[in-house]
Amino acid sequence: MFGKNCVIKVMTLNLLTDCGASGANSFDKRILRVVDMINTEMPDIIGFQEVTDRMRKKLCEVLVGYTLQGCGRDADCHGEAMTVAYRTDVFELLALENIWLSPTPGIPGSRFKGDQSLCPRMLTSLRLKHRFIDRPFRFINTHFDHVGSSARCLEAAELSQVISLYKDKFILTGDFNATPDTPEIDLILSSLEQRNIIDCTKDIKASFHGLGKIENHKIDYIFTDGSCKKAYAVEDVPVDGTYFSDHNPLCAEITL
Repeated sequence: MFGKNCVIKVMTLNLLTDCGASGANSFDKRILRVVDMINTEMPDIIGFQEVTDRMRKKLCEVLVGYTLQGCGRDADCHGEAMTVAYRTDVFELLALENIWLSPTPGIPGSRFKGDQSLCPRMLTSLRLKHRFIDRPFRFINTHFDHVGSSARCLEAAELSQVISLYKDKFILTGDFNATPDTPEIDLILSSLEQRNIIDCTKDIKASFHGLGKIENHKIDYIFTDGSCKKAYAVEDVPVDGTYFSDHNPLCAEITL
């Protein structure tokens, strides 16, 4: 059985790829703010998106106490990754899967056609054992397409199918590039209704601010078939013009 009252604190954060901004918001400028924020929040697991090889190397150097897993989305398994960071002293890794959201999910770099961008999309799934919880659980992290709604619906259908095959409890994080009223989000919720899926972040109204350049709206989520004690967005007030990212970090406290 699962240990009682064992809370897992989860964070999701699109880190903004290191070619996505320069000057005050280059990754080298932002990374120390990000690490300070993580050290303050102390999440047990983090689902990052848009992590390039260079960013991953830097995270490994400065993110003390965490193990990082996941590969890049391109055909050579480099490029942007759905990197998962978990506390090394809390979790044991039992299995790792990198699955491309495409008609050929086992082929790196594969993608749906139609209205999908040229960017491959994927999920990274970890089967983890918490030191205080008897049964393992799944942690899944993803990043949906930024162009096509039809592509996102296909990605949502494949993601839901993958999760439906898991026997373990699950936590799902990601940048879904879709607001709560869209068919792709509804598809995830309806497809996994029998798993009693909940959106921990349903009361959070905004998560993407484009480095303060656009009206903030919500496209990032934390889902689970466990129980959510609370969830919130970490306020991203720039220091000397430097943000954490173009997304707010979202946190949720979950019991399985």
